[in-house]
Amino acid sequence: MWRRVPVGFRVMRLASFLPPPEPDPRTGADDPVDRPRTGVVTVDGHYLVDLTDPEVGLPGDMTTLLGLGAEAMVAAADAERGGARRFPVEGVRLLAPVPAPPKFLGIGMNYHAHVAEMGREPPAHQYWFNKQRTCVAGPGDPILVPAVSEQVDYEGELGIVIGRRAKGVPADRWLDVVAGFTVVNDVSVRDWQALSPTFTLGKSFDTHGPTGPFIVTPDEVGDSAALRLRTWVNGELRQDSTTADLIFTGPEMIECLTTAFVLEPGDILATGTPAGVGAGTTPPRWLRPGDTVRIEVEGVGALENPVVAGASTST
Repeated sequence: MWRRVPVGFRVMRLASFLPPPEPDPRTGADDPVDRPRTGVVTVDGHYLVDLTDPEVGLPGDMTTLLGLGAEAMVAAADAERGGARRFPVEGVRLLAPVPAPPKFLGIGMNYHAHVAEMGREPPAHQYWFNKQRTCVAGPGDPILVPAVSEQVDYEGELGIVIGRRAKGVPADRWLDVVAGFTVVNDVSVRDWQALSPTFTLGKSFDTHGPTGPFIVTPDEVGDSAALRLRTWVNGELRQDSTTADLIFTGPEMIECLTTAFVLEPGDILATGTPAGVGAGTTPPRWLRPGDTVRIEVEGVGALENPVVAGASTST
């Protein structure tokens, strides 16, 4: 079992969001609010407490908030007890929990059954690639099918969000540097992915990194070594597995990466996808405009995104 409770963090779900329009006190008209805020979900799950409210005074940028460390996390967890502004969860626009992560990394071929469906042998070493952070999208945001490819695929994944600067972290201390978990769709443009052994082009198209809806702290998630992960396309179940099928576990991932370089607050690690991807069927089942992809990770949440046609030219 992976150790559950990290140092300095408490049970909660964090979000980045845009509140509903608020009346301008001078005119009475709705004043559109487009400044992202950070929030914490109340225990009953119905409200988001605005952590940027002066009573709490925390930053509206999630990366900055996480970088403030344990004291900020304690203040966030305690915010529900005060009188800070709160909004019904259904009334806000949820953004990607970390809209601009310093790094967005993915590990390839990390579920035994997925390796088998792709006709490969299990890797002897961890195989990491970059997703450019500009690919990040939030809950409900469209996944664009680019004009240059029809081979757009889904990959439901458990995401790890880093909570503190980390270097040389041993496997048995991995949760000390984890802020929490989120849901990731590692959308992949398969023909572009094949153009380079680094995978970066095919993994980084705009909108091809949906994440969310929340960052859920490890002690709320529980045993992350046996979480059920399912993906539906248009209501059809395509992926159904658990993190028990991982080849390299979270502790091993953190130890490996921090041996090579520093992980920073807000970094996102996509931990691999189970069997059932579109590329694993004959014929392949690519995403098409009009589709809807829903990914659920037990204890973490559900991420749903529509698929739409992308523009044929840049703007």
